[in-house]
Formats: sequence, C-alpha cells, structure tokens
Amino acid sequence: MDDPFAVAMLAYESQTVVALRLVKLAWGGPAAQAEASQMISEKISASMEAAGSLMLGGSHDAVIARYRELVAENTKRLMSP
Repeated sequence: MDDPFAVAMLAYESQTVVALRLVKLAWGGPAAQAEASQMISEKISASMEAAGSLMLGGSHDAVIARYRELVAENTKRLMSP
C-alpha cells in the first residue's frame, strides 16, 4: 500500500457511518429495518467489487479509494433529513 494516509482516513470516515447507522438502528421501526437490510446488501456488494478488482490486478490503493467513495455516499445519505 502506497498511501497509509488513505487507510487512516478510511478508518476515520467509516466511524461516522457507524455512528449514524447506530443512531438510525436505535430508533427502530421500518427505517431501521430498511437501513439494516441496505447495510448488508452494500457490504456484500462492496466486498464482491473489491475481490473482483484485486483478482483482476487492481491495487489495494484503488480498492481503498473506492471504499472511501462508498463511505462518503453513505455519510451524505445518512446525514440528509
């Protein structure tokens, strides 16, 4: 891995999504159920995308950059009213 800063930022940014999701899940109800289901689907999709990328010769840095994009999308979605 050429960019340890990107790894550290991914870890930091992911904590925001974890916190936002925990709040949403704690409120319960249909929104929490939908979030839990979406979270599982996203994790499966992201791991398959990462595995495919690496199997085709993609770099670890590219996978980390893609995960950061996905985390940013989730942060934006979870913070919107």
